[in-house]
Amino acid sequence: QVQVVQSGGGLVQPGGSLTLNCAASGGKISTYRVDWHRQAPGKERELAATFQRDGSTYYRDDVKGRFTVSRDDAKNTAALQMDNLRPEDTVVYYCILYNSGVGNFWGQGVQVTVSS
Repeated sequence: QVQVVQSGGGLVQPGGSLTLNCAASGGKISTYRVDWHRQAPGKERELAATFQRDGSTYYRDDVKGRFTVSRDDAKNTAALQMDNLRPEDTVVYYCILYNSGVGNFWGQGVQVTVSS
């Protein structure tokens, strides 16, 4: 059973940066697609960014150029680097590992708050 543990959320001022980390155990993160979803209270969850197994990436338009996804196979981790943060980035972020043959595994979610 794959377990996913997230870290790195917190409070940051507008224009600041945060890095969210996603550590996998019980499986190789390189065999999963890593999605970073986010959800604001009362709103639907949305996909913010993806790191595909082949290393290709996807970003939704409003984070493009500000967020960067990465994966460290040696550490079995993934990361979401968030720069130039805006108040509207204040949401809970989830790291989700997808593999059609194995299943989906969720991190616990971390709160990011962008406020002065």
